[in-house]
Amino acid sequence: MPGRDRTYRFVISVFGLLFRLMGYRFDVRGVEHLPQDGRTVVAGNHIGFLDFTFIGYAARVRGRRIRFMAKTSVFALPVVGRLMRAMHHVPVDRSHGASAYRRGLDLLDADQVVGVFPEATISRAWLLKPFKPGAAGLAIARRAPLVPVVVWGGHRIYTVDGHRSLRRRVPITIIVGQPLHAQAGETVDGLTARLHASMGLLLAEAIDTYPEAPRDDTDRWWLPHDRGGTAPDPETAAVLDRQAVARIGETFE
Repeated sequence: MPGRDRTYRFVISVFGLLFRLMGYRFDVRGVEHLPQDGRTVVAGNHIGFLDFTFIGYAARVRGRRIRFMAKTSVFALPVVGRLMRAMHHVPVDRSHGASAYRRGLDLLDADQVVGVFPEATISRAWLLKPFKPGAAGLAIARRAPLVPVVVWGGHRIYTVDGHRSLRRRVPITIIVGQPLHAQAGETVDGLTARLHASMGLLLAEAIDTYPEAPRDDTDRWWLPHDRGGTAPDPETAAVLDRQAVARIGETFE
């Protein structure tokens, strides 16, 4: 089990320095909803490659270190993989997720925070995709609070399809919602539906209150199709997602 977490503290410090150098303008709301101790499951939306760093950075003010579930290919990277293991993040093989689920249960038994991206892959529509049941399953299995979190703006820095930028002072909104607790007799599907609804409201709030608009028509790629952006609608995005996953020989299952 995680001990003094020297590597985690070091990585958070490095990212904190980079964020300050880049002048990112963080707007973190509701972080008081993240319990300061005890087993907890955090569920985040997935719009960019840095989502876990932003959520983990926000959690530091509550003294919590989140153990994220991430695809196995990340752990295969020479330096990044070693750091991920040292921080006790959890590799997930999409075709055999049982071992990752058991590891998540072990971490919760040790009163850790487990981070899950229920969409499994980045949403090219920037809107919520259907959720996998893992986050709700972990929360129900260990009677842990399920904390919804959304990030908005981070995809403007580094995300799929070659979108990356070194632009300074990008606003990044992070909203932590009130914890969800499984009701008596509630099923995993029922709690997953409540989680999706809660995160949908948080994401709408994040988009509606975001302090910047696209600079011109070529910069509308980062807005959803129903907000005047040029991102694909959810149905088209789902096709693009499956094509992208198939190209690297993986599946959603």
